[in-house]
Amino acid sequence: MRSLAVVLIAVAALGLGQVSPAARSGQCGLPDATPLWLDYAEGSVSFRNEVFGRPGVIAATSGMTNAADLRARGAQTVYWWMKLTKLAGTPSKPADPSAVAAGVDEVLTKAVAATGCDTPLIVLNELNSAGSTTPLTPANAQYRANVLEIVRGIAARGARPLLLVAAKPYTGGEARDWWLGLGEAADIVREVYFPAPTIMRAGVTLGSRTMRRAFREGVAPLLGLGLRPERLGLVIGFQSGLGKGGREGLRPTSAWLRFTKLQTLAAKQVAGELRLGSIVSWGWGTFDQAGADPDKARAACVYLWSRDEALCDGPALAGPGFDASREEGQIVLPPGVRCSVDGRVITSASLDSLAAVTGDSNVALSVLFATLVEAIGHPVGSPRVLDIERSIIDVRFRGQRAAYRAALRARGATEALAREVIAGWLRRDDVARRFRVAVPTAAEVALYHGLYGDLPARRVRTSTTPSWLDGRRRGYALVPPAPAQVLSLETGSSTPVVTSEGAVTVTALDEVVPLGILPLAVADDAVTAALLAQARARAFQAWSVRAQGRALSRARCAGDAMPAATTVDVASVYLPFLALDA
Repeated sequence: MRSLAVVLIAVAALGLGQVSPAARSGQCGLPDATPLWLDYAEGSVSFRNEVFGRPGVIAATSGMTNAADLRARGAQTVYWWMKLTKLAGTPSKPADPSAVAAGVDEVLTKAVAATGCDTPLIVLNELNSAGSTTPLTPANAQYRANVLEIVRGIAARGARPLLLVAAKPYTGGEARDWWLGLGEAADIVREVYFPAPTIMRAGVTLGSRTMRRAFREGVAPLLGLGLRPERLGLVIGFQSGLGKGGREGLRPTSAWLRFTKLQTLAAKQVAGELRLGSIVSWGWGTFDQAGADPDKARAACVYLWSRDEALCDGPALAGPGFDASREEGQIVLPPGVRCSVDGRVITSASLDSLAAVTGDSNVALSVLFATLVEAIGHPVGSPRVLDIERSIIDVRFRGQRAAYRAALRARGATEALAREVIAGWLRRDDVARRFRVAVPTAAEVALYHGLYGDLPARRVRTSTTPSWLDGRRRGYALVPPAPAQVLSLETGSSTPVVTSEGAVTVTALDEVVPLGILPLAVADDAVTAALLAQARARAFQAWSVRAQGRALSRARCAGDAMPAATTVDVASVYLPFLALDA
């Protein structure tokens, strides 16, 4: 208790003179702003006056004395009704509906007396069995009817009920109409709690992302019904007892205070993003020995500072080593940027440009993220890209750049995007060649020869030494990995093909034959080249996916809409005339 008293004195001192800017007046003089931050400050919160008794705080409490003390210190107050069961009963044993009206009168009388306002905001704790599927049991149906009558009765008197909901709501079937009716009369506030040790083990970026996603998912079913976001809210928990969601034994104190900051910031970001109407903080009370925690007052100060640095000097109270950044783990992106990782960005413009080709912004985002990650340490120079572009135009468009541009437009692509695609292909080939892959054994060559005997093969001569001829100018080429054009040539004729190694002239020396009719000794080089190409492709894909996976743990994307760690061959799938036959 002595240590708690020291903390309380420090908290009170750190809050002096720090007053948040006044907001426009809303109901009962509350700020006309979203979200409203409402902080549980009943008698079980021993430090309520020192921490929550200050301007800029809206304390939720029930007792007249507690409320008056808090207001005297500059806070505003709303009413907290702890046990909704006292009014509505339970889903298995609902209250007598004839007694509901009297219960509403009781709540309103006490709320008006405690807040000093005739139309108070009233927090109702809490709805049971939100996830019950329909058809409801008769008892549960009566319980739901009671709850609806309670909030409608409160709203009819001009007060504002906020109903806390602990579980994910089931909104299908007949339940849909009930939730819509509830949303017309009351704010619906979802409780979403986290075990702090699990979040902190994930790290700041992933842990914050996990919380933001859970907050969004918490209100998603209600938003999906068309309920107004300003009538929805979140409850964030700072409980100390085990098994309740919250601190869950997290040590040391510095880790708990850091979690406090991160959870508050995550809720603030989601509330702003979705334009939610309220955020309720819970867990400050001590109801039993398990919930006794000398760090609660310190955590409450850090919580206040995290949402508004003018409310309390959280970093000073947290002590040395506390990261005072209120951007840590948050989505902070410059205008026009969709994702960021390690200082590199994916712009909204580049995403829109590629999505016009893929027809799917999620695919486009994954492609751009893969390209961003793969490019780290593997640059591809512009002269090389332009050389390949000229080869594509010369070989595939008879030197007509206008025809090339028309083909790009037909696919929704620009020349700039095409050059990025070419650069990506060249980069993939460069990286793949750096991997040391095992030379196929004689047994592996024989197995391939036997299993893929139907693959087309052709004896050719080339102007350079492409990898698909295993570095030779003459031999049998397998398709794949050789370019498909070698199959359509008339025997004795030649054609240029474009590869990542540049333009190559190929001359067909014989007719196309199935691989299986060639003696193994004759086919050995071609099969070896095919197996090496496959091995390098697999090695590249594995490397890229691993690198993307690591980068995802550091990435920040708007709305936490993250790319998938995958590899997509944009040229082959969407712009085949850009594909470079390896």
